[in-house]
Amino acid sequence: MVRGRGWCAAVGLPASGRGGVESRLLANRYGRQRVGGQACDGRRAGIVVVEEAVVEGGGGPSAEPAGAPGRASGWTTSRWLSVGVGAALTVLVVLGVLGGWLLAHGTAVNQRLINRSTPALIGAVRLDNALINQETGVRGYGMTGRSEFLEPYHLGVAAQDRTVADLRRLLTAEGVGAAALDAVLARAADWHRVYADRVVAAPPGQPVEVATTQAATGKAAFDALRAASNALQGELTASRAQAGADLVHVRTVRNWTFSAIAAVILAGAVLAFVGLRRAVSGPLSRLAADATRVSAGSFDHPIQPSGPADIQTVAGAVERMRRRLAAELQTSEQARHVLDRQAEELRRSNTDLEQFAYVASHDLQEPLRKVISFCQLLERRYTGQLDDRADKYIAFIVDGAARMQKLIQDLLAFSRAGRAGTAIEPVDLEQVYHRAVDSLTLTIDETDAQLSHDPLPTVPGHGASLEMLLTNLLGNALKFRHPERTPVIHVGADRDGDTWRLSVTDNGIGIDPQFSEKVFVIFQRLHSRDAYPGTGIGLALCRKIVEFHGGHIDLDNGYTDGTRMILTLPVAGSITPAALIPASRQDDS
Repeated sequence: MVRGRGWCAAVGLPASGRGGVESRLLANRYGRQRVGGQACDGRRAGIVVVEEAVVEGGGGPSAEPAGAPGRASGWTTSRWLSVGVGAALTVLVVLGVLGGWLLAHGTAVNQRLINRSTPALIGAVRLDNALINQETGVRGYGMTGRSEFLEPYHLGVAAQDRTVADLRRLLTAEGVGAAALDAVLARAADWHRVYADRVVAAPPGQPVEVATTQAATGKAAFDALRAASNALQGELTASRAQAGADLVHVRTVRNWTFSAIAAVILAGAVLAFVGLRRAVSGPLSRLAADATRVSAGSFDHPIQPSGPADIQTVAGAVERMRRRLAAELQTSEQARHVLDRQAEELRRSNTDLEQFAYVASHDLQEPLRKVISFCQLLERRYTGQLDDRADKYIAFIVDGAARMQKLIQDLLAFSRAGRAGTAIEPVDLEQVYHRAVDSLTLTIDETDAQLSHDPLPTVPGHGASLEMLLTNLLGNALKFRHPERTPVIHVGADRDGDTWRLSVTDNGIGIDPQFSEKVFVIFQRLHSRDAYPGTGIGLALCRKIVEFHGGHIDLDNGYTDGTRMILTLPVAGSITPAALIPASRQDDS
């Protein structure tokens, strides 16, 4: 004897005894055998639960390892769906073909009833009326001898010819009544021969005599004709009744067939719903719940594989991922603690470095001021009293000390820009613009520059920093003016959703697009100090201020008539200082 296995939960059916569904399925599959029932484990609903079967005789399946999943577990969801859909389509096709045949048959029976049986019966009645009209005309003519009484006779003969032609066509298609029609026509011919034709053909003045003489013969012939006509009508009535009965039968069978189709569809839908719910939806729901718990942080919660093979594969992959995540979590936690300590040390180092730069720069200004003051005093007092070389050396000292003081001031401004704790408040850029222009009045007058601006908005920010921003941008536009034309500078403002798009446009010498990023790097210069004085900090300071305010600044490479700087500032809302959350470009400054 060989021990086999069967299914229960995978197909959504309870375990049964020796006469259960599983027993019959296994008997059909493996031959003569005896299956012992075993209750399904409700705690593993949706998992393929196997029951033991004792197979007598040879030819049965080989024993599977204990604890191995049943055959159903080897089927993927797509295979289950393919088998289910294929079976459903097969049943529906068979029922559909049967239903189509019933519809076609019902239509044929209905067409027979409408187009042949009923018209044939009506034609038989019309033929009978035509014969009666002939008999009425002949009788009237035979009683009076007046020719006008023959009008019904002639009309009846014409109607008989038309009706017989239609009847022959209908009876040929119907397949009944042809012999009865021939009998009617034969009796009609006899009646015409022995009575009607003689009365109609009698010379004037003799129709009454002929009719009286042949009355008995004519009556017997017409009675035989009437009997034949009644027989024809009876046969056609029976044929029509049979067609009606066939139509009722076909409609009844059709209704039952369509009811069976609806029942099969409903049962299939219910079975599909239950099967998908237990075999697919249930395992997927449990997998989703387990995955949700794991994604919520419960990395110690195991994932139990269940359902079809592909769902078990996914569950196994999720379980392996959970184990890997759980194993890596401890390492990542340790690394995070190390990074937190390093970040804290880096913030403290940056703070110390910033404070050092500020203090060093501040302390350097005092001796520089003394050097500049004494050099200027020497220049004023001894100019012309010493030789030319001494005057040149004094001028070099004054110029170098002034440039050093400007560099220190710019470094101080750069270190202060974006410092955490800077107060944020609504800033009217109109007022900021006018203050920046006022600070550049001397240069504007010297260059005859033409400045204009759009209506400027109010934005959240730090007023002094924004004034420094506009002053630097306007100062650069004036500094890098074109030698052959008057400087024209325009400050534009457009709203784009939740941001203001500001621009500073000039008609100066412009910037080559290949240097569009280099100009924002601290201490990077495109020209010598002799051509254009400066420290190389201005645009780096501008970018730091803009990024501190939650925006960005770039060179418009598409503008070729000078230089256009495009910067964005938020319309409203809080600003995250760049000093606390580094911007993507802050490393460049």
